[in-house]
Amino acid sequence: MSLATDFSIDVRVYFEDTDFGGVVYYANYLKFMERARTEYLRTLGYKQSQLFDDQRRMFVVRSAHLEYKAPARFDDVLSVTVKVEQLRKTSIRFSQCCCRKDNSSHGVTETLVTGDILIACLDADSFKPCAIPGNLKTVLNT
Repeated sequence: MSLATDFSIDVRVYFEDTDFGGVVYYANYLKFMERARTEYLRTLGYKQSQLFDDQRRMFVVRSAHLEYKAPARFDDVLSVTVKVEQLRKTSIRFSQCCCRKDNSSHGVTETLVTGDILIACLDADSFKPCAIPGNLKTVLNT
């Protein structure tokens, strides 16, 4: 099975993203990763709000394991990547990365945080696990 290719978005670090020490507050990396997953699905033609309204499906984080390697600071530009690692009937495992980009060339210069995120598909009414919609699963499998 060949899984969907990598995807990334750029995120600029604002003052509101930092803590007292002037570095990105650790929980904000989860927000950056969430944005990247949401935009990834959007580029595939799937808005989460539409899946909720039309098919009563929602995605929730079941588990998240992050490793912090180096801090991001105010005004850094981060490349936040998404890669589908495993696709099951009711879940998707993503590997994600937040990397600092070089301001002059915009190339990635340093891996800051890596994440292994397990997302479950739930029925929006019962909050029970349910199958990922077939058409989305097909797109993720190509």
